[in-house]
Amino acid sequence: MTERKVRVRFAPSPTGPLHMGGVRTALFNYLFAKKHNGDFILRIEDTDQNRFVPGAEEYIIESLNWCGLNPEEGPGIGGEFGPYRQSERKELYKKYADQLVESGWAYFAFDTPEEIDALRKEAEANKETFSYGIGTRKNLNNSLKLSSEEVQQKIDAGENYVIRFKMPEDKDVTEEDLIRGSVTFNTTKSLDDKVLFKSDGMPTYHLANVVDDHLMEISHVIRGEEWLPSMPLHVLLYKALGWEETKPKFAHLPLILKPVGKGKLSKRDGDKLGFPVFPLKWSDPKSGDVSRGYREDGYFPGAFINLLALLGWNPGTEQEFFSLDELGKIFSLDRVVKSGSRFDPEKAKWFNKHYFQGKSVEELSELFKPILEEKGVKASDKKINAVVAEIKERCEFVSDIWDQGYYFFVAPKEYDAKTVKKRWKEDTPNKLAEIVNMFESVEKWEAASIKDAFSGFMNEKEWGFGVVMNPLRLSLVGGNVGPDLFVICELLGKAEAIARITSAIENISKQ
Repeated sequence: MTERKVRVRFAPSPTGPLHMGGVRTALFNYLFAKKHNGDFILRIEDTDQNRFVPGAEEYIIESLNWCGLNPEEGPGIGGEFGPYRQSERKELYKKYADQLVESGWAYFAFDTPEEIDALRKEAEANKETFSYGIGTRKNLNNSLKLSSEEVQQKIDAGENYVIRFKMPEDKDVTEEDLIRGSVTFNTTKSLDDKVLFKSDGMPTYHLANVVDDHLMEISHVIRGEEWLPSMPLHVLLYKALGWEETKPKFAHLPLILKPVGKGKLSKRDGDKLGFPVFPLKWSDPKSGDVSRGYREDGYFPGAFINLLALLGWNPGTEQEFFSLDELGKIFSLDRVVKSGSRFDPEKAKWFNKHYFQGKSVEELSELFKPILEEKGVKASDKKINAVVAEIKERCEFVSDIWDQGYYFFVAPKEYDAKTVKKRWKEDTPNKLAEIVNMFESVEKWEAASIKDAFSGFMNEKEWGFGVVMNPLRLSLVGGNVGPDLFVICELLGKAEAIARITSAIENISKQ
């Protein structure tokens, strides 16, 4: 028997922004495909039109592109198994729904939402849970109770209906999960009759998912743990449709857990603890709410992918930093853990710092230039490069370059009050004025030469270095911050350094 080609899919619904858990699902599918020289497919599952959110599909595609997870097939890409939006495939599903009814694996149900809701409330009043399935279906408004003539009359009259799967009674459905091992569900104890098709012509997730996976020749279904309860229904659907021989293998990924407490990582956790849970910034078209994104927060895609890869999977070595290509060569599902993995936002920053430090000064300077433009600052490439080189080691994000080195580009307008009170003495202005005169005479304006001239001057005056070093730094940067004082002088340039000291003499004395 010829070994089946690996074909995996990432199949999100366009109902809002893509959670980082969804990105990890896409990543693991992508890596599995790369490891086995297979195909990674993007399919948009938009059968639930009530939950459709404008812009969500575009957001999903842009997120995958930013992460470098480029599908071989999908919307806007094409492929021989398209179309890749379920709303464009809806003509396919009706015949399979009808086939299931004809073969006795499914039935028409005419119960209204109000009737179902009433049954649910009645059960709740009796401290029970209503389930449309083996124990209740024979007494409800469906084709299992009605005659074929009555069913046809209802359909001809245009009554709304759904097609439900007829769950077999008291059967154990056992399937091998590539991460969790053998998993068994009993149909009577844990499964109800799920809706497969609606009278508006749209399938539900369960039918469309199975039909599309079969028609697209998907070999492995790698998805989140929350879909594990759906696996027995999908396994039975493959059997009911006569597709058992080509049924894909299943793997259910563990949850990404909150940094603190119990449960799945949510947007609320990010809002509360100050970190994003989405790859890109998301603006909700209905509420207008804006949610942070890793890209806009300054994370490099490599860092984001690296941290996601190690949430629930380990390489079996001490190595922690991987490129996407490296991950594609070593990834395996047998190293994915069963239990959830706790997300650590500080570890995310640590990853980004590694990728930040791995960038060249020139790369970081180019990334920093838009920030300078936004601030209305003009500076030469030479100066930008020099500043970045000096403060790079202190930074984790490109935005940190401004936070750590803004004073190289903007003269202080205010001076730190605590430093002024502690360091600015009555004779400080006169001392700094003499230093200005000395600086005027320094010919080679480089840190080492400035330091030599300054040291010689201080020894000649017999002044203690502490008497003028702090006021001098205060004059140049506005506070007690920054790298070596003489490096600051060099990077500012002679004229700017002298101008700042002169300005401080005039302004601080007035405070």
